[in-house]
Amino acid sequence: MNKKIAIVTGGSRGLGRNTALKLATKGVDVILTYRSQQAEADAVVAEIEKMGGQAVALQLDVANSQSFAGFAAQVKTALQTRWQRERFDYLVNNAGIGIHASFAETTEAQFDQLMNIQFKGVFFLTQALLPLMADGGRIVNISTGLTRFALPGYAAYAAMKGAIEVLTKYLAKELGSRGITVNVVAPGAIETDFGGGVVRDNAQINAFIASQTALGRVGTPDDIGDMIAALLSDDNRWINAQRIEASGGMFL
Repeated sequence: MNKKIAIVTGGSRGLGRNTALKLATKGVDVILTYRSQQAEADAVVAEIEKMGGQAVALQLDVANSQSFAGFAAQVKTALQTRWQRERFDYLVNNAGIGIHASFAETTEAQFDQLMNIQFKGVFFLTQALLPLMADGGRIVNISTGLTRFALPGYAAYAAMKGAIEVLTKYLAKELGSRGITVNVVAPGAIETDFGGGVVRDNAQINAFIASQTALGRVGTPDDIGDMIAALLSDDNRWINAQRIEASGGMFL
């Protein structure tokens, strides 16, 4: 039986790296993307290969939709040369950035950057990769707890993620005829370098979030990577068009 192959965008660091590694532990091979951190991406590939899996790292700037046709061609080549396959199985749209700015002070440049990376990029990258995705495949889009609860400074960021959540339902509806499921994973606050590492490195913020979380701590990358890998397993084949929040019970 053919092994499953996943594409994980933003796989060189943070949640993307963790997701790629967790998928590998479950026997899934990985094509991961990086924007500028090639050494870190190569290290993830080496770690997956050490587990006995296969992985490839490809450069991709998700903010540049003009590059997606070329990227899809690279994926097609990688599938043929490394796996002797025409199709991949899973797409995890993870790559993203965080910008913290009050609504009143958000600039158009910040808005456009978030739009291009968090929404337009996901929309058109998924479109470009659809012809290479196997029927019966899976798509996971990454959102945020900030679409359910509101914290000052994230108006633009959360609005883009809200758009992703609506898009997910439409993708599930339109791709259902191919047996492709599409879901959203919405992490709560996680200890990574995301947004400058504020949740991880600011003890005051970390303690506040822990105090507002039912399980009494801030999330770790393992909490999310394990959950995404589980969602992509065959056991969860009937979950579709859902927003699944993995936040330990924040702001209940």
